Amino acid sequence: MRKDDFMRNTRFVSIKTVLLLTATLLLGGCAGGSLTTREKGAGVGALGGAAVGGLIGAAVGHPAAGAAIGGGLGLGAGALVGDQLQGQENQNSRQDSEIRNNQAEIDRQRYELERLRRERGEY
Repeated sequence: MRKDDFMRNTRFVSIKTVLLLTATLLLGGCAGGSLTTREKGAGVGALGGAAVGGLIGAAVGHPAAGAAIGGGLGLGAGALVGDQLQGQENQNSRQDSEIRNNQAEIDRQRYELERLRRERGEY
């Protein structure tokens, strides 16, 4: 087998691998409803890592191995980033809920104060 044939076959296998991985992630992501921030981060990291790993692997003659290693590393990094972002979203949601509850209490107390002032004839 000539080097040109090997490179062409390797690229073809690499492209098939990346397309298969992409299709699997897209179809798998549609199976259970909307994705969480953690899952989105993991998916983006895996795809980005596979792409970069494939490019680096192609430069050294092993694009499939580079894509696999890069995808795994990207998946881990993306999941960590997504986890941090999801934790921040959860904290923001709790704070928003507390703010709404506090505002409701302020409004209730303001109404009660106005009612008491009307009873005493202060208005």
